[in-house]
Amino acid sequence: MAIETAPSSSVARPAAAAPEHRLRGRRWFQEVGWRHVVGVIAVVYAGFPLVYVVSASLSEGGTLTGSNELFAEVSGANYATLNDTLFWTWLLNSIVIATATGIGTVLMGAAAAYAFSRFRFTGRRVGLTSLLVIQMFPQMLAFIAIFLLLLALGNVVPELGLNSKLALIGVYLGGALGVNTFLMYGFFNTIPRELDEAAKIDGATHSQIYWTIILRLVAPVLAVVGLLSVIATFGDFILARTVLQSERNWTVAIGLYGWVSELLEANWGLFAAGAVISAVPILVLFLYLQKYIVGGLAAGAVKG
Repeated sequence: MAIETAPSSSVARPAAAAPEHRLRGRRWFQEVGWRHVVGVIAVVYAGFPLVYVVSASLSEGGTLTGSNELFAEVSGANYATLNDTLFWTWLLNSIVIATATGIGTVLMGAAAAYAFSRFRFTGRRVGLTSLLVIQMFPQMLAFIAIFLLLLALGNVVPELGLNSKLALIGVYLGGALGVNTFLMYGFFNTIPRELDEAAKIDGATHSQIYWTIILRLVAPVLAVVGLLSVIATFGDFILARTVLQSERNWTVAIGLYGWVSELLEANWGLFAAGAVISAVPILVLFLYLQKYIVGGLAAGAVKG
């Protein structure tokens, strides 16, 4: 009986792939190096205004144009002076309004996108097109109509009239659909319908499918829509100034503008200090939502 022998060690093995030749000199710059140069220029271009504002906020002189030398004077006087103003009240108002608007925008947009994506009904295509067309006209174009509407509504329901933060939130939510719904609609379509059908076989209702399955899979787009909504609301001036009348109800955008609206009494140092602090909540929110934006939860769930 023949006995099989192990393969001889003399059998030639495939040679390891030779390491790629590293680019050097002029060729490296033409293919790779110029990208680093462009990146550095972009960072400097975007970062210099931020550094300049920080420098102005630390200057007790209170000007943006009086000196071109960065950090020539370092003082916390402007930040200390903020405690003697209504700045923190304005900042809190902005955070409350932006948070409520962001949450409402996400809930409304996600519900509309789910309905357009999963159900088939009369007027579905017309509704999608109408949302997109209406969104082409900025909401601020209707600020006169909004003012007159809230003026009349305040006579019936004072809580929803002028100078009401609740009314301003309602105005923002009135324009929450449109592009946000279209953005979510495209993302909802990437979720396989087989997941819905499998959940229905197990006895799940549409509500259970929506809240426990779909929303978890579309977390990245919810984070993007929520972040964009908060940023837009936090920095809005026209609608906020139209609705909010009393100084204590102002948002931070209105309050900061008030400090520099008078040419002879403009306090740019105080304005810069307020602008730096106002950027912190948005920065923290972006850093928190970044893991959801880049996480790829939907793609990972489909592959799983």
